[in-house]
Amino acid sequence: MDIHSLNSQYLDQTAGNARKSAETELSNKLKGDMKGASDEELMSVCKQFEAYFIEQVFKEMKKSIVPAEESTGADKTLKDYFEGNLITEYAKSASDQQVNGLAQMLYEQMKRNN
Repeated sequence: MDIHSLNSQYLDQTAGNARKSAETELSNKLKGDMKGASDEELMSVCKQFEAYFIEQVFKEMKKSIVPAEESTGADKTLKDYFEGNLITEYAKSASDQQVNGLAQMLYEQMKRNN
């Protein structure tokens, strides 16, 4: 086994663990009792959900693009890791700028139901 395949396996595992951790954290917040939450906490959870939703949309959009060239091994893993992080940051930025207003709609709905 060469160093490139070891690096590739390590990066795949690390990226997968980080992704699962973020999804689990958001899931736990959404499952929790938000009745006692402050307005800031409630809006924060709504923005996190909006960012997650936008991230999933971006990832599906990326799948529709035919790659210009195929890289292999550690290069592909590093490229995929970087692209994944970039998509996550774009989604957070879009959510923070309230581009589509999903977080605001969720917030208002949750406030009405509490």
